[in-house]
Amino acid sequence: MKIKFFSNLSLNMKLTLACILGLLIVGLIFYPLIPNLLNYPPDSVNTDFQLKVNIWHYNVQYLAVVCFVIIIFLLILPLFFRKINKIENITNYDIEHNKSLVSIIKTCFNFPLVMLLVVFILPPIFIFVALILITGEFDFSLKTTFVLFSMTSLLALLIYSFSCFLFENILKKIQITNATYGIRVNVKNQILLQFIPLLFFTIIFAFLILYSQLTTIKGDSLFDYYKQALVNTFEGKEVSSVDEAKSLLQTIDLKSPNDSIFILDAKGNTYYSEDNLSDFFKTYIFDFEEKHGGHTYEYYGNPTQGAFVRENINSEDWILGIRYSSLTNDTLLSIVPLFGIIIVVNLFFIIMMAIDYGNNLKVVVNNLSNISKNADDSYMRTKLSVYSNDEIGDLTIAFNNIQDLTQSYITQLHNNQDMLMERERLASLGQLIGGIAHNLKTPIMSIAGASEGLIDLIKEYDASIGDPDITPEDHHAIAKDMYDWVEKVKSYTEYMSDIITTVKGQAVTLSEEQIISFDLEELVKRIDILMKHELKNALVTLNVNIKTNPHTILHGNIVSLVQVVNNMISNSIQAYNGEPNKSIDLTISRKKNNIVISVKDYGPGLSREVKSKLFKEMVTTKGKNGTGLGLFMSYSTIRAHFNGTITFESKKGKGTVFNIILPIN
Repeated sequence: MKIKFFSNLSLNMKLTLACILGLLIVGLIFYPLIPNLLNYPPDSVNTDFQLKVNIWHYNVQYLAVVCFVIIIFLLILPLFFRKINKIENITNYDIEHNKSLVSIIKTCFNFPLVMLLVVFILPPIFIFVALILITGEFDFSLKTTFVLFSMTSLLALLIYSFSCFLFENILKKIQITNATYGIRVNVKNQILLQFIPLLFFTIIFAFLILYSQLTTIKGDSLFDYYKQALVNTFEGKEVSSVDEAKSLLQTIDLKSPNDSIFILDAKGNTYYSEDNLSDFFKTYIFDFEEKHGGHTYEYYGNPTQGAFVRENINSEDWILGIRYSSLTNDTLLSIVPLFGIIIVVNLFFIIMMAIDYGNNLKVVVNNLSNISKNADDSYMRTKLSVYSNDEIGDLTIAFNNIQDLTQSYITQLHNNQDMLMERERLASLGQLIGGIAHNLKTPIMSIAGASEGLIDLIKEYDASIGDPDITPEDHHAIAKDMYDWVEKVKSYTEYMSDIITTVKGQAVTLSEEQIISFDLEELVKRIDILMKHELKNALVTLNVNIKTNPHTILHGNIVSLVQVVNNMISNSIQAYNGEPNKSIDLTISRKKNNIVISVKDYGPGLSREVKSKLFKEMVTTKGKNGTGLGLFMSYSTIRAHFNGTITFESKKGKGTVFNIILPIN
């Protein structure tokens, strides 16, 4: 039931409850530790004495701070996470067209890092300022802040780990494959961001434990010394005045220049003291005199303590004692450099480890990036060296194995591509031959007609020889008719020669790459010759518009380019489904350093399913009459032979335009 309740919660509430749970776990761990780490005086926690000097018991103070932080979490975190709830209602995971999804993804990437830094840094600063303003005790505030710093370090790591786990599941659901979002943090910095809080927690916690133990040992040692000195000074002596007692106190050998004597009357009023005695110090004397045998303490976390004895002077009780610090500068000087060295050494090795891991991963990433950005397969033959016997080494070996497999697949793909291109060429050639047969039939019949006309003229001319009625003008007329027929035959043969030349070029195997220079005018001429028959039969008009210099030079296999353009024109013709009197626009323009060849029809447009698969796999809109090979191979041809690309735009009911983008150089 509890698990079902948790699973039914919104994502922002899950994260908020996780943060609160982490806070409670850390709070329970540190609740009994804080009094020991800060050397709270014995019997000063959760007692009536604490109410006298501090208004609230320790457990009330601690609970109030925890509840305050929980309230802050409940108020702020749900607002911060409100975008994430939208993920549960999203059905379209198309990142390019869903701006709200991009915002959610950025939050998923950024939140763990942001919370790590916020929880690690901000609470100690706020608490330190608040304690200074409330208590006015700098030492106590500083030590409490150090304890809190270790707490927030642990809490930050817990929240970071859980949020990474939760957001990872969200990102898996979205399935991001080709981009990164949010704040960019490399592996080196990620390791540092995770290890530095852990380092601070370990070092600070160890420092506080050592500090507490040294303070306790040093304080007890000084107490034993000063208590014995007080007993030896006043035992068996009749002290006649308070001033005499003061003089005797001044004879005691003090261990530190900061140690001092003090004298209180029976009511706790200060008769003499070189330092200001706090109410905490004096109240502790009278509340625990018998229990702790003349041992008193300064405020919570303050290393100052005191040893005292009670003496009767002139029938009045007086408190005579020595106030001392259990933590001297010598002690701090022996601790701080040690921990400073530990921190520096640990940071050095953590940074070196982070750099090492980052560099090893960077080698693999750079090689993968080079492979993805270069058509040259030289990178596929570059093997990485294995530098470590761990997961990085396994990744390197796996990368090398993938290279071998990919190289094998590329070889197989090239073989299959050659075969597919040959099949497509033969299919196109079959269509071409049908059109050529029709195109050649007309000039052949015209030449046959011209031959018959010439034969008639030759017979007529032969019969006129020797006929006195035939004038020179008649001979010239017959010669002119014969010349006209010859001119017609000549034009027909030139037309046939153009067709045969073009067909011969198209018949060349596409796998035999021919890099030649040609201009746009030659390209359009070949397209017109080869598509004239198909356009005429379909009653479709091709509107050619060259918006740039027609003599612009392109480099590549003109045969392949003609075949690609013709394939697109054929697709546009078929998009009209036999409807007559339609038009197709063939536009050639220049955009920066690219030539753009656009083929536009005004047909029904492409479906969403076809658009999503176009150029990625063989897809057709012609049913059983199509193979889907044409556009797939056209895209491959433009990419491989011209280093260009093909884009398209299609609107339902308004038509489709394909753009062949070719770099001029």
